Formats: sequence, structure tokens, C-alpha cells
Amino acid sequence: MNIGLLLYIPYRDLENRIMAAVTAAGFDMTIAQARLLQRINPGGSRLTELAEAAQVTKQTAGFLVDQLEKAGFVQRVPDPTDGRARLVQVTDKAREAVPVADAEMARIEAEWERHIGKRRMAQLRDALEKLGEITDPYR
Repeated sequence: MNIGLLLYIPYRDLENRIMAAVTAAGFDMTIAQARLLQRINPGGSRLTELAEAAQVTKQTAGFLVDQLEKAGFVQRVPDPTDGRARLVQVTDKAREAVPVADAEMARIEAEWERHIGKRRMAQLRDALEKLGEITDPYR
């Protein structure tokens, strides 16, 4: 199996489990919406920035933001640096989902560590962080 699949399969499982926990806690959103939501900067992001970060078209990003706004997870506010532009910001409702996702992430990491061992888990984290140095354009 190639390295891409070896990286993707555990990630897909992790993402599905986190989304299931978030949804079970009453935060109804899709994976596509969550992926976009994760990319919003702390002070807010312009739609074009979100589209680029999520690697989707501006139209797709706009559609997802519309859905997130209707659900109460984001709001659009004027950009203080450009009166014509708007920023997408997360709301308190979205922030309330973070501890749910974080708790599920901790459960998954603990499960993985029990399965592969503490040393290997540390090595995996170290190797992935090192790869991030050359693969993450937003680092």
C-alpha cells in the first residue's frame, strides 16, 4: 500500500469519529462544513482565503459559509481593514463544539498509543511534524 493511503485511512477514521461525536453532541454539520470551519483564522477570514485554504472554489466556500451561517456556526462581519470586504468569524456555538472534538481526539490518540505503543506514537508524531515542515503551506 502506498504512503498516501497509509496516511489517509487512519485520518479518515479519525475525522469520521470526531464528526460522529460532534454530531451526537447536537452540533449538526457536515464534514465539508467542518473542514472549512477549521480554517477560519481567530480574527476572521475572507471568503477567498477560506476557499484557498480549503482548496475549493470561491462558490463552494460561499455555499458552505451560507450553510454554517444559517446553522449559527459563523457570522459575517465588516472587515476593519477594508470597508467593502466581509470577514467570516466563528460564533460561540462553533466554539462550544471544540471541547467535544478535542475529547474525542484525545480518546483516539490514547487508543492508537495503546495499539502501537508510547514510543512508536511519539515517533509517529515527530515524523509527521517533521514532514509538516515541507508539506504545510500554511505553517
